[in-house]
Amino acid sequence: MQKSYNINSILGIIFVIGAIVFANPVHANTYPDFSEIAAKYADSVVNISSKQSVKSSDPFDGLNPEDIPDVFRDWYEKNKNSQQPESASSLGSGFVIDEEGIIITNAHVILDANEIDVLFTDGTVLTAELVGKDTKTDIAVLRVEPAESQNLVALEFGDSDELQVGQWVMAIGNPFGLGGTVTAGIVSAKNRDIRSGPYDNFIQTDAAINRGNSGGPLFNINGKVVGINSAIISTTGGSVGIGFAIPSKTATSVIEQLIEYGETRRGWLGVRIQEVSEDIASSLGMESASGALVVSIDDDGPAKQAGIKSGDIILTFNGVNIDTMRELPRVVAETKVGTKVEVEIWRKNKAIKKNVVIERLNEGVVVQQPLVEEDKDDVDNTSILNLGFSLSNINEELSAKYDFSPDQKGLVVTEIDPQSDAFKRGLQEGDVINVINEQDLYSVNQFIRIIDKYKKANKNLLLIKVVRGKNMIRVFPIDISVD
Repeated sequence: MQKSYNINSILGIIFVIGAIVFANPVHANTYPDFSEIAAKYADSVVNISSKQSVKSSDPFDGLNPEDIPDVFRDWYEKNKNSQQPESASSLGSGFVIDEEGIIITNAHVILDANEIDVLFTDGTVLTAELVGKDTKTDIAVLRVEPAESQNLVALEFGDSDELQVGQWVMAIGNPFGLGGTVTAGIVSAKNRDIRSGPYDNFIQTDAAINRGNSGGPLFNINGKVVGINSAIISTTGGSVGIGFAIPSKTATSVIEQLIEYGETRRGWLGVRIQEVSEDIASSLGMESASGALVVSIDDDGPAKQAGIKSGDIILTFNGVNIDTMRELPRVVAETKVGTKVEVEIWRKNKAIKKNVVIERLNEGVVVQQPLVEEDKDDVDNTSILNLGFSLSNINEELSAKYDFSPDQKGLVVTEIDPQSDAFKRGLQEGDVINVINEQDLYSVNQFIRIIDKYKKANKNLLLIKVVRGKNMIRVFPIDISVD
Protein backbone atom coordinates (compact mmCIF):
# COMPACT_ATOMS: atom_id res chain seq x y z
CA MET A 1 0.00 0.00 0.00
CA GLN A 2 1.40 3.39 -0.99
CA LYS A 3 1.96 5.87 1.83
CA SER A 4 0.42 9.35 1.61
CA TYR A 5 1.36 12.59 3.39
CA ASN A 6 -0.68 15.75 3.88
CA ILE A 7 0.66 19.17 2.87
CA ASN A 8 1.06 20.39 6.42
CA SER A 9 3.35 17.49 7.30
CA ILE A 10 5.53 18.15 4.26
CA LEU A 11 5.80 21.88 5.01
CA GLY A 12 6.69 21.08 8.59
CA ILE A 13 9.52 18.79 7.51
CA ILE A 14 10.85 21.42 5.09
CA PHE A 15 10.75 24.07 7.81
CA VAL A 16 12.72 21.87 10.24
CA ILE A 17 15.37 20.99 7.63
CA GLY A 18 15.74 24.65 6.63
CA ALA A 19 16.16 25.71 10.24
CA ILE A 20 18.90 23.13 10.75
CA VAL A 21 20.72 24.14 7.56
CA PHE A 22 20.71 27.87 8.26
CA ALA A 23 21.59 27.37 11.91
CA ASN A 24 24.61 25.28 10.97
CA PRO A 25 27.63 27.58 10.33
CA VAL A 26 29.11 25.08 7.91
CA HIS A 27 26.23 25.70 5.52
CA ALA A 28 25.84 29.40 6.24
CA ASN A 29 27.34 32.06 3.97
CA THR A 30 31.05 31.91 4.90
CA TYR A 31 32.35 34.48 2.38
CA PRO A 32 34.60 36.89 4.30
CA ASP A 33 33.79 40.58 4.59
CA PHE A 34 36.89 42.64 3.71
CA SER A 35 35.13 46.01 3.94
CA GLU A 36 36.61 46.88 7.33
CA ILE A 37 40.14 46.04 6.21
CA ALA A 38 39.71 47.96 2.97
CA ALA A 39 38.41 51.05 4.77
CA LYS A 40 41.11 50.93 7.42
CA TYR A 41 44.15 50.37 5.20
CA ALA A 42 43.23 51.79 1.77
CA ASP A 43 45.14 55.01 2.55
CA SER A 44 48.26 52.97 3.32
CA VAL A 45 48.38 51.62 -0.23
CA VAL A 46 49.94 54.08 -2.69
CA ASN A 47 50.50 54.53 -6.39
CA ILE A 48 54.11 54.50 -7.55
CA SER A 49 55.04 56.51 -10.63
CA SER A 50 58.59 56.37 -11.96
CA LYS A 51 60.33 58.01 -14.90
CA GLN A 52 63.30 56.68 -16.81
CA SER A 53 65.44 58.33 -19.46
CA VAL A 54 65.52 56.37 -22.72
CA LYS A 55 67.98 57.26 -25.43
CA SER A 56 66.13 58.09 -28.64
CA SER A 57 66.89 55.93 -31.64
CA ASP A 58 69.09 57.42 -34.35
CA PRO A 59 69.13 55.36 -37.57
CA PHE A 60 72.53 56.82 -38.48
CA ASP A 61 74.13 56.43 -35.04
CA GLY A 62 77.71 55.24 -35.44
CA LEU A 63 77.93 56.03 -39.14
CA ASN A 64 80.44 58.40 -40.64
CA PRO A 65 78.36 61.36 -41.95
CA GLU A 66 80.21 61.07 -45.26
CA ASP A 67 78.84 57.51 -45.68
CA ILE A 68 75.18 58.57 -45.37
CA PRO A 69 73.41 58.21 -48.76
CA ASP A 70 72.52 61.47 -50.49
CA VAL A 71 68.80 60.69 -50.36
CA PHE A 72 68.93 60.90 -46.54
CA ARG A 73 71.51 63.67 -46.17
CA ASP A 74 69.02 66.58 -46.02
CA TRP A 75 67.04 64.84 -43.26
CA TYR A 76 70.25 64.08 -41.35
CA GLU A 77 71.50 67.67 -41.50
CA LYS A 78 68.17 69.01 -40.19
CA ASN A 79 67.85 66.52 -37.33
CA LYS A 80 71.39 65.68 -36.25
CA ASN A 81 71.31 68.13 -33.32
CA SER A 82 67.75 67.43 -32.24
CA GLN A 83 68.25 63.95 -30.80
CA GLN A 84 67.28 64.31 -27.15
CA PRO A 85 66.83 61.59 -24.51
CA GLU A 86 63.23 60.47 -24.37
CA SER A 87 61.34 59.86 -21.14
CA ALA A 88 59.52 56.65 -20.28
CA SER A 89 57.28 56.08 -17.29
CA SER A 90 55.89 53.15 -15.36
CA LEU A 91 53.10 52.74 -12.85
CA GLY A 92 52.79 50.35 -9.96
CA SER A 93 51.66 50.03 -6.39
CA GLY A 94 53.27 50.16 -2.99
CA PHE A 95 52.40 50.29 0.70
CA VAL A 96 53.53 51.99 3.89
CA ILE A 97 55.27 49.87 6.55
CA ASP A 98 56.53 52.69 8.78
CA GLU A 99 54.92 55.96 9.87
CA GLU A 100 58.21 57.73 9.20
CA GLY A 101 57.77 57.19 5.47
CA ILE A 102 59.14 53.73 4.54
CA ILE A 103 57.31 52.29 1.53
CA ILE A 104 57.61 48.89 -0.15
CA THR A 105 57.15 48.14 -3.85
CA ASN A 106 58.56 45.85 -6.54
CA ALA A 107 62.07 46.40 -7.87
CA HIS A 108 60.82 46.18 -11.46
CA VAL A 109 58.41 49.09 -10.84
CA ILE A 110 61.26 51.53 -10.16
CA LEU A 111 64.02 49.88 -12.21
CA ASP A 112 66.45 52.47 -13.67
CA ALA A 113 64.19 55.29 -12.48
CA ASN A 114 65.44 58.89 -12.44
CA GLU A 115 62.38 60.11 -10.57
CA ILE A 116 60.00 58.26 -8.26
CA ASP A 117 56.73 59.84 -7.13
CA VAL A 118 54.34 58.41 -4.55
CA LEU A 119 50.66 59.31 -4.85
CA PHE A 120 48.41 58.87 -1.79
CA THR A 121 44.64 58.43 -1.93
CA ASP A 122 44.07 61.99 -0.64
CA GLY A 123 45.91 63.39 -3.66
CA THR A 124 49.21 64.10 -1.89
CA VAL A 125 52.23 63.49 -4.13
CA LEU A 126 55.65 62.99 -2.52
CA THR A 127 59.03 62.47 -4.14
CA ALA A 128 60.60 59.21 -3.00
CA GLU A 129 64.21 58.30 -2.35
CA LEU A 130 65.36 54.80 -3.23
CA VAL A 131 66.75 53.15 -0.09
CA GLY A 132 67.65 49.90 -1.80
CA LYS A 133 66.40 47.25 -4.20
CA ASP A 134 66.88 43.54 -4.75
CA THR A 135 66.13 42.29 -8.25
CA LYS A 136 66.44 38.63 -7.28
CA THR A 137 63.36 38.81 -5.07
CA ASP A 138 61.87 41.83 -6.89
CA ILE A 139 61.66 44.00 -3.76
CA ALA A 140 62.45 47.70 -3.39
CA VAL A 141 62.39 50.00 -0.36
CA LEU A 142 61.54 53.71 -0.76
CA ARG A 143 61.56 56.59 1.70
CA VAL A 144 59.39 59.72 1.62
CA GLU A 145 59.16 62.74 3.89
CA PRO A 146 55.52 62.91 5.05
CA ALA A 147 53.79 66.20 4.37
CA GLU A 148 52.76 68.48 7.23
CA SER A 149 49.82 67.10 9.17
CA GLN A 150 50.00 63.88 7.13
CA ASN A 151 49.64 60.82 9.37
CA LEU A 152 50.80 57.64 7.69
CA VAL A 153 49.28 54.33 8.79
CA ALA A 154 51.74 51.44 8.62
CA LEU A 155 50.65 47.99 7.50
CA GLU A 156 51.80 44.97 9.49
CA PHE A 157 53.28 41.80 8.03
CA GLY A 158 51.69 38.47 8.87
CA ASP A 159 53.23 35.00 8.69
CA SER A 160 52.89 33.64 5.16
CA ASP A 161 53.91 30.19 6.39
CA GLU A 162 50.57 29.97 8.22
CA LEU A 163 48.64 30.67 5.03
CA GLN A 164 46.79 27.62 3.72
CA VAL A 165 45.68 26.75 0.20
CA GLY A 166 41.99 27.62 -0.08
CA GLN A 167 42.06 30.50 2.42
CA TRP A 168 40.75 33.91 1.44
CA VAL A 169 43.06 36.82 0.61
CA MET A 170 42.54 40.40 -0.54
CA ALA A 171 44.67 42.65 -2.78
CA ILE A 172 44.69 46.44 -2.97
CA GLY A 173 46.51 48.19 -5.76
CA ASN A 174 46.64 50.39 -8.81
CA PRO A 175 45.60 48.19 -11.77
CA PHE A 176 45.77 50.03 -15.09
CA GLY A 177 46.21 53.28 -13.15
CA LEU A 178 42.91 52.86 -11.29
CA GLY A 179 44.06 53.61 -7.76
CA GLY A 180 42.57 52.08 -4.63
CA THR A 181 41.17 48.98 -6.32
CA VAL A 182 40.23 46.10 -4.02
CA THR A 183 40.00 42.49 -5.23
CA ALA A 184 39.59 39.22 -3.34
CA GLY A 185 40.12 35.52 -3.98
CA ILE A 186 41.69 32.44 -2.47
CA VAL A 187 45.18 31.05 -2.19
CA SER A 188 45.44 28.70 -5.17
CA ALA A 189 48.87 27.27 -4.36
CA LYS A 190 52.04 27.95 -2.39
CA ASN A 191 55.76 27.70 -3.06
CA ARG A 192 55.40 28.27 -6.80
CA ASP A 193 58.56 28.44 -8.92
CA ILE A 194 57.89 30.60 -11.99
CA ARG A 195 61.57 30.84 -13.02
CA SER A 196 61.82 34.55 -12.32
CA GLY A 197 64.72 34.26 -9.87
CA PRO A 198 66.82 31.89 -7.75
CA TYR A 199 64.61 32.27 -4.67
CA ASP A 200 61.14 31.79 -6.17
CA ASN A 201 58.50 30.53 -3.73
CA PHE A 202 55.46 32.57 -4.75
CA ILE A 203 51.97 32.49 -3.32
CA GLN A 204 49.55 31.83 -6.18
CA THR A 205 46.13 33.46 -5.93
CA ASP A 206 43.05 33.92 -8.08
CA ALA A 207 42.40 37.38 -6.60
CA ALA A 208 42.37 39.67 -9.64
CA ILE A 209 45.90 41.04 -10.11
CA ASN A 210 46.59 43.11 -13.21
CA ARG A 211 49.24 45.45 -14.58
CA GLY A 212 49.73 48.16 -12.02
CA ASN A 213 49.05 45.88 -9.04
CA SER A 214 52.77 45.10 -8.83
CA GLY A 215 54.17 46.09 -5.46
CA GLY A 216 50.82 46.20 -3.69
CA PRO A 217 49.93 44.19 -0.57
CA LEU A 218 48.14 40.86 -0.35
CA PHE A 219 46.17 40.66 2.93
CA ASN A 220 44.93 37.70 4.91
CA ILE A 221 41.47 37.82 6.51
CA ASN A 222 42.99 39.38 9.64
CA GLY A 223 44.30 42.42 7.76
CA LYS A 224 47.96 41.39 7.88
CA VAL A 225 50.17 41.57 4.78
CA VAL A 226 51.14 38.04 3.80
CA GLY A 227 52.47 38.83 0.34
CA ILE A 228 53.66 41.47 -2.12
CA ASN A 229 51.89 41.19 -5.48
CA SER A 230 54.53 40.76 -8.14
CA ALA A 231 53.59 38.89 -11.31
CA ILE A 232 50.80 37.41 -13.40
CA ILE A 233 50.46 34.77 -16.08
CA SER A 234 48.17 36.03 -18.81
CA THR A 235 47.58 35.62 -22.52
CA THR A 236 45.47 38.78 -22.64
CA GLY A 237 47.45 41.23 -20.51
CA GLY A 238 44.70 41.16 -17.88
CA SER A 239 43.90 38.85 -15.00
CA VAL A 240 43.02 35.27 -15.88
CA GLY A 241 42.99 34.15 -12.28
CA ILE A 242 46.70 33.33 -11.95
CA GLY A 243 48.60 35.93 -9.92
CA PHE A 244 51.71 35.61 -7.81
CA ALA A 245 52.83 37.31 -4.60
CA ILE A 246 56.17 37.27 -2.78
CA PRO A 247 55.57 35.64 0.63
CA SER A 248 56.05 37.89 3.64
CA LYS A 249 58.46 35.32 5.09
CA THR A 250 60.81 35.94 2.15
CA ALA A 251 60.18 39.67 1.95
CA THR A 252 60.74 40.71 5.55
CA SER A 253 64.36 39.57 5.80
CA VAL A 254 65.20 41.28 2.49
CA ILE A 255 63.43 44.49 3.57
CA GLU A 256 65.30 44.57 6.88
CA GLN A 257 68.64 44.27 5.08
CA LEU A 258 67.78 46.93 2.51
CA ILE A 259 66.75 49.36 5.26
CA GLU A 260 69.84 48.67 7.37
CA TYR A 261 72.51 48.35 4.66
CA GLY A 262 70.95 49.62 1.43
CA GLU A 263 71.72 46.19 -0.07
CA THR A 264 71.16 42.51 0.64
CA ARG A 265 73.60 40.47 2.70
CA ARG A 266 72.63 36.90 2.01
CA GLY A 267 73.99 33.80 3.61
CA TRP A 268 76.44 31.64 1.66
CA LEU A 269 77.21 27.95 2.05
CA GLY A 270 79.71 27.51 -0.75
CA VAL A 271 78.22 24.56 -2.64
CA ARG A 272 76.83 23.79 -6.06
CA ILE A 273 73.84 21.51 -5.98
CA GLN A 274 71.38 19.59 -8.12
CA GLU A 275 68.14 17.66 -7.70
CA VAL A 276 68.15 14.17 -6.18
CA SER A 277 66.44 11.76 -8.59
CA GLU A 278 65.09 8.34 -7.68
CA ASP A 279 68.10 6.69 -9.35
CA ILE A 280 70.54 8.89 -7.46
CA ALA A 281 68.78 8.16 -4.18
CA SER A 282 68.86 4.43 -4.91
CA SER A 283 72.56 4.49 -5.80
CA LEU A 284 73.34 6.16 -2.47
CA GLY A 285 71.21 3.81 -0.38
CA MET A 286 68.43 6.30 0.40
CA GLU A 287 64.84 5.13 0.86
CA SER A 288 63.37 8.04 -1.10
CA ALA A 289 64.51 10.95 -3.26
CA SER A 290 64.82 14.15 -1.22
CA GLY A 291 67.39 16.77 -0.31
CA ALA A 292 69.99 18.60 -2.39
CA LEU A 293 72.94 16.79 -3.94
CA VAL A 294 76.28 18.57 -3.53
CA VAL A 295 78.09 18.41 -6.87
CA SER A 296 81.04 20.64 -5.97
CA ILE A 297 82.47 22.57 -3.03
CA ASP A 298 84.12 25.98 -2.98
CA ASP A 299 87.62 25.59 -1.58
CA ASP A 300 87.28 28.72 0.56
CA GLY A 301 83.64 28.25 1.48
CA PRO A 302 82.06 27.46 4.84
CA ALA A 303 80.85 24.03 3.66
CA LYS A 304 84.42 22.90 2.95
CA GLN A 305 85.57 24.11 6.36
CA ALA A 306 82.73 22.18 8.01
CA GLY A 307 83.66 18.93 6.28
CA ILE A 308 80.86 18.75 3.72
CA LYS A 309 81.99 16.97 0.54
CA SER A 310 81.00 16.56 -3.07
CA GLY A 311 78.50 13.71 -3.28
CA ASP A 312 76.84 14.48 0.05
CA ILE A 313 73.07 14.92 0.16
CA ILE A 314 71.93 17.86 2.33
CA LEU A 315 68.79 16.67 4.14
CA THR A 316 68.19 19.47 6.65
CA PHE A 317 69.56 22.96 7.15
CA ASN A 318 69.19 24.73 10.49
CA GLY A 319 66.28 22.47 11.39
CA VAL A 320 64.46 22.96 8.05
CA ASN A 321 63.80 19.85 5.96
CA ILE A 322 65.18 20.19 2.43
CA ASP A 323 62.65 18.22 0.39
CA THR A 324 63.77 19.55 -2.99
CA MET A 325 66.97 21.11 -4.26
CA ARG A 326 65.53 24.59 -4.87
CA GLU A 327 64.57 24.99 -1.21
CA LEU A 328 68.20 25.05 -0.03
CA PRO A 329 69.41 28.29 -1.73
CA ARG A 330 66.46 30.23 -0.31
CA VAL A 331 66.90 28.89 3.24
CA VAL A 332 70.65 29.58 3.15
CA ALA A 333 70.14 33.08 1.71
CA GLU A 334 67.69 33.96 4.50
CA THR A 335 70.18 32.89 7.19
CA LYS A 336 71.97 35.74 8.93
CA VAL A 337 75.66 36.02 8.12
CA GLY A 338 77.81 34.64 10.96
CA THR A 339 75.14 32.23 12.22
CA LYS A 340 76.29 28.75 13.22
CA VAL A 341 73.83 26.20 11.89
CA GLU A 342 73.49 22.43 11.98
CA VAL A 343 73.39 20.68 8.61
CA GLU A 344 72.32 17.05 8.30
CA ILE A 345 73.82 15.21 5.33
CA TRP A 346 73.59 11.72 3.86
CA ARG A 347 76.95 10.04 3.31
CA LYS A 348 77.90 6.38 2.91
CA ASN A 349 74.42 5.04 3.69
CA LYS A 350 73.84 7.04 6.85
CA ALA A 351 72.86 10.50 8.06
CA ILE A 352 75.50 12.57 9.83
CA LYS A 353 75.51 16.14 11.17
CA LYS A 354 77.90 19.00 10.52
CA ASN A 355 78.07 22.49 12.02
CA VAL A 356 78.58 25.32 9.54
CA VAL A 357 79.21 29.02 10.14
CA ILE A 358 77.39 30.87 7.33
CA GLU A 359 79.34 33.53 5.46
CA ARG A 360 78.17 36.35 3.21
CA LEU A 361 77.27 35.50 -0.37
CA ASN A 362 79.70 36.97 -2.88
CA GLU A 363 78.55 36.19 -6.40
CA GLY A 364 81.10 35.39 -9.04
CA VAL A 365 83.20 33.11 -6.84
CA VAL A 366 84.90 30.50 -9.01
CA VAL A 367 84.89 26.92 -7.74
CA GLN A 368 88.32 25.41 -8.34
CA GLN A 369 88.65 21.72 -9.08
CA PRO A 370 91.01 19.81 -6.75
CA LEU A 371 94.37 18.79 -8.12
CA VAL A 372 94.97 15.04 -8.11
CA GLU A 373 97.93 12.90 -8.99
CA GLU A 374 97.81 11.06 -12.31
CA ASP A 375 98.37 7.33 -12.75
CA LYS A 376 101.48 7.08 -14.93
CA ASP A 377 100.70 3.50 -15.94
CA ASP A 378 97.39 4.46 -17.46
CA VAL A 379 96.58 3.76 -21.10
CA ASP A 380 94.77 6.36 -23.21
CA ASN A 381 91.68 5.61 -25.30
CA THR A 382 90.70 2.67 -23.11
CA SER A 383 87.25 1.43 -24.07
CA ILE A 384 84.79 0.61 -21.32
CA LEU A 385 82.94 -1.66 -23.74
CA ASN A 386 80.38 -3.17 -21.43
CA LEU A 387 79.19 0.31 -20.33
CA GLY A 388 78.88 1.67 -23.86
CA PHE A 389 81.50 4.43 -23.78
CA SER A 390 85.25 5.01 -24.06
CA LEU A 391 87.44 7.06 -21.74
CA SER A 392 90.80 8.77 -22.10
CA ASN A 393 93.13 10.88 -20.01
CA ILE A 394 93.06 14.59 -20.79
CA ASN A 395 95.77 15.71 -23.20
CA GLU A 396 96.48 18.82 -25.26
CA GLU A 397 94.63 17.49 -28.31
CA LEU A 398 91.45 16.68 -26.33
CA SER A 399 91.67 19.96 -24.42
CA ALA A 400 91.71 21.88 -27.69
CA LYS A 401 88.96 19.73 -29.23
CA TYR A 402 86.51 20.09 -26.33
CA ASP A 403 87.66 23.52 -25.06
CA PHE A 404 88.50 22.40 -21.52
CA SER A 405 89.66 24.70 -18.75
CA PRO A 406 93.48 24.68 -18.45
CA ASP A 407 93.39 22.95 -15.05
CA GLN A 408 90.62 20.45 -15.86
CA LYS A 409 91.13 17.04 -14.26
CA GLY A 410 89.36 13.74 -14.84
CA LEU A 411 88.64 11.38 -17.73
CA VAL A 412 87.23 12.37 -21.11
CA VAL A 413 84.38 10.47 -22.76
CA THR A 414 85.80 10.09 -26.26
CA GLU A 415 83.07 7.81 -27.67
CA ILE A 416 79.60 6.74 -26.55
CA ASP A 417 77.03 4.33 -27.91
CA PRO A 418 73.73 6.23 -28.38
CA GLN A 419 71.90 3.01 -27.46
CA SER A 420 73.74 2.62 -24.16
CA ASP A 421 72.19 3.14 -20.73
CA ALA A 422 74.81 5.80 -19.92
CA PHE A 423 73.80 7.86 -22.98
CA LYS A 424 70.12 7.60 -22.11
CA ARG A 425 70.89 8.84 -18.59
CA GLY A 426 72.67 11.92 -19.98
CA LEU A 427 76.35 11.10 -20.62
CA GLN A 428 77.74 12.72 -23.79
CA GLU A 429 80.92 12.68 -25.81
CA GLY A 430 83.28 15.36 -24.49
CA ASP A 431 82.06 15.05 -20.91
CA VAL A 432 84.72 14.82 -18.23
CA ILE A 433 84.07 12.32 -15.44
CA ASN A 434 86.04 13.48 -12.42
CA VAL A 435 84.28 11.77 -9.50
CA ILE A 436 82.71 8.34 -9.12
CA ASN A 437 80.96 7.35 -5.88
CA GLU A 438 82.71 10.15 -3.94
CA GLN A 439 86.18 9.18 -5.26
CA ASP A 440 88.23 11.61 -7.36
CA LEU A 441 89.21 10.11 -10.71
CA TYR A 442 92.71 10.46 -12.12
CA SER A 443 93.11 7.42 -14.42
CA VAL A 444 91.19 4.98 -16.58
CA ASN A 445 92.74 2.05 -14.74
CA GLN A 446 91.43 3.45 -11.46
CA PHE A 447 87.96 3.78 -13.02
CA ILE A 448 88.05 0.12 -14.15
CA ARG A 449 89.17 -1.04 -10.69
CA ILE A 450 86.28 0.84 -9.05
CA ILE A 451 83.77 -0.65 -11.50
CA ASP A 452 85.12 -4.13 -10.89
CA LYS A 453 84.99 -3.68 -7.11
CA TYR A 454 81.35 -2.64 -7.09
CA LYS A 455 80.32 -5.29 -9.60
CA LYS A 456 81.70 -7.95 -7.29
CA ALA A 457 79.67 -6.38 -4.47
CA ASN A 458 76.52 -6.69 -6.68
CA LYS A 459 75.98 -2.94 -6.72
CA ASN A 460 74.31 -1.88 -9.96
CA LEU A 461 74.25 1.94 -9.89
CA LEU A 462 77.28 4.17 -9.38
CA LEU A 463 77.09 7.95 -9.07
CA ILE A 464 79.34 9.98 -11.36
CA LYS A 465 80.06 13.70 -11.47
CA VAL A 466 80.50 15.17 -14.93
CA VAL A 467 81.92 18.49 -16.11
CA ARG A 468 80.56 19.67 -19.46
CA GLY A 469 82.34 22.58 -21.11
CA LYS A 470 83.86 25.07 -18.68
CA ASN A 471 80.97 25.69 -16.32
CA MET A 472 78.23 23.04 -16.39
CA ILE A 473 78.37 20.34 -13.72
CA ARG A 474 76.01 17.37 -13.58
CA VAL A 475 75.67 14.33 -11.35
CA PHE A 476 73.80 11.19 -12.36
CA PRO A 477 74.01 7.41 -11.91
CA ILE A 478 75.31 4.88 -14.45
CA ASP A 479 74.25 1.26 -14.56
CA ILE A 480 77.26 -1.10 -14.29
CA SER A 481 75.23 -4.31 -14.19
CA VAL A 482 75.48 -4.86 -17.98
CA ASP A 483 77.72 -7.80 -18.84
